Amino acid sequence: MGVAPITLANAIRALAMDGVEAANSGHPGMPMGMADVATVLFTRHLKYDPADPKWPDRDRFVLSAGHGSMLIYALLYLTGYAEPTIEDIRNFRQFGSPCAGHPENFELPGIECTTGPLGQGLAMAVGMGIAERHLNAVFGDSLVDHRTWVIAGDGCLMEGINHEAVGLAGHLGLGRLNVLWDDNRITIDGAVSLSSSEDIPTRYRASGWHVVECDGHDVDDIDRALSEAAADPRPSLVRCRTIIGKGAPNKQGTSKTHGSALGKDEVAATREALGWHAAPFEIPADIRAAWLDFGKRGGADRSAWQDRLAAHADRAEFERRMAGVVDLEDAAGWAFANWDRVPVSVATRKSSEFALEGLTAAMPELVGGSADLTGSNLTKTPALTAMAAGDYAGRYINYGIREFGMAAAMNGMALHGGIIPFGGTFLVFSDYCRPAIRLSAIQQARVIYVMTHDSIGVGEDGPTHQPVEHVMSLRMIPNLDVYRPCDAVEVAECWALAVAEQGRPSLLALSRQNLQQQRTGGDMLSAKGAYRLRAATAARQVVVMATGSEVEIAVAVAAALEAQGIGADVVSMPCWSRFDAQDAAYRADVIPHDALRVSIEAGVTLGWERYTGDNGLRFGIDSFGASAPIKALYAHFGLTAEAITPQIVAKLQK
Repeated sequence: MGVAPITLANAIRALAMDGVEAANSGHPGMPMGMADVATVLFTRHLKYDPADPKWPDRDRFVLSAGHGSMLIYALLYLTGYAEPTIEDIRNFRQFGSPCAGHPENFELPGIECTTGPLGQGLAMAVGMGIAERHLNAVFGDSLVDHRTWVIAGDGCLMEGINHEAVGLAGHLGLGRLNVLWDDNRITIDGAVSLSSSEDIPTRYRASGWHVVECDGHDVDDIDRALSEAAADPRPSLVRCRTIIGKGAPNKQGTSKTHGSALGKDEVAATREALGWHAAPFEIPADIRAAWLDFGKRGGADRSAWQDRLAAHADRAEFERRMAGVVDLEDAAGWAFANWDRVPVSVATRKSSEFALEGLTAAMPELVGGSADLTGSNLTKTPALTAMAAGDYAGRYINYGIREFGMAAAMNGMALHGGIIPFGGTFLVFSDYCRPAIRLSAIQQARVIYVMTHDSIGVGEDGPTHQPVEHVMSLRMIPNLDVYRPCDAVEVAECWALAVAEQGRPSLLALSRQNLQQQRTGGDMLSAKGAYRLRAATAARQVVVMATGSEVEIAVAVAAALEAQGIGADVVSMPCWSRFDAQDAAYRADVIPHDALRVSIEAGVTLGWERYTGDNGLRFGIDSFGASAPIKALYAHFGLTAEAITPQIVAKLQK
């Protein structure tokens, strides 16, 4: 006889409580409660191969309830992944261990996405489900035929993003998506009933989902429910009734097991209750061998898939898309493909559309969309047809008014591979997307955010829709390239840089109003982040820096200064992060310290002092906007050459 499933599950429980106890930090309750469900999933249903963690046709497993990270660390170790080692698990939550407090996709193969902020893992799984169905429509069942499995807790289902993600998945009919709900009825504060009384299964059914229930500690019942979920053509919610901290005789079923170690005495009592007599971090040989055998189960599937790939007519294209490499020079050529149609005065949201036309025609991996603002974001091109339930070949997703859900789904698509997602909304609504943008950056995911109506240039819509603080706040996110291009040339360059960059997300802040063309092309100057757009003709006394729609104001200011014999450089700064990455000599040449440094941007001035210095001048908007036509607003806030030039002259005369 083989090792009983309950014994396999107890190995997960033992590692979970040992890891948390050694760290004196973590969440043992969820891994112990979901150990039986996870055992059935990993031994009977999940398609994976620890020998090749990145096998493209593997099932995707997402631990949305990322606080229970010891669950995935235990599973990876037990099934035979090269990492984590048992020593890594001993050092759970310690510096240098890949077993971080929450699962991080960049730490361990086998972790598909960074989770912990509740609800986002489930929402990213929706994106993975979209990617699988789209690539299946392109390459067929022989190359793309896998599922996405999610373990989610009560918190994941409460967070607002859950409603957005569930609605989108139901609308698109993502039948390969299965969510295993850890229904333990406990949150940090206590019983779920303290804060929630909604009928979750009914909500899911109303959103077009299939719902099935099981006893989360009965392996045959779990197996039945997972089989039903896999067979149903709709996305499935599997309600797994569990006991948090299962096995801990004095603490199971209570919030005491949620966010802290069990304690020495309770660990000893749990070992006794489970009949688990191995030392901490030791797995008996027969149990270890049984788990390793289950881990080898997917090897034959992977081998058969590799044979199909080798014989497939589209092998080269499939491998190209999954590799994700985009040549920057090629991308630039595609972005400028429609240059002859671009007016000399055009909104950058419109010149973005021209760039996208060339890119989407040449790059079938680009999948776009908008949060119900297609006509304003201009993200749909002739090459893109709509994706719909049952017709996943389309490359344009109508996300509806689901900004957060859109952003998280795009993360899932990017992490799945084979797709470069981009999606649009207004810049002011980046607040709704921000947690997912942050996870894009943490996960090094190539997601492109197209955010239009980027300043008080929104005009009459007023302060609620005028994003005065947003560009600066987004620049604060590490590993995010925020682009605010000044004209059609910079727009095309920024798009090329964004699609070619594999290691980080990009955000394009684009204008509603028309902007004058400042350059005619040439070298890709935006790649440096900032560059000298106009050099002083008189002896240089001033450097005027600006981004986006304010660059043409900076040019006018410099012209007015030059007319008075005052030499002024104009520096366009489409991307601060790229400029900051240049060497010191380049940065000092572009923004020399022997001149008065001036910044102009229709947003908060906080942050510009890093370039202007304390003695420089910063022209911007340190308040909310107002409702008025664009020209009246720029005049009111003093963002005109007529208002700025005298102040620069006065500063020079002091």
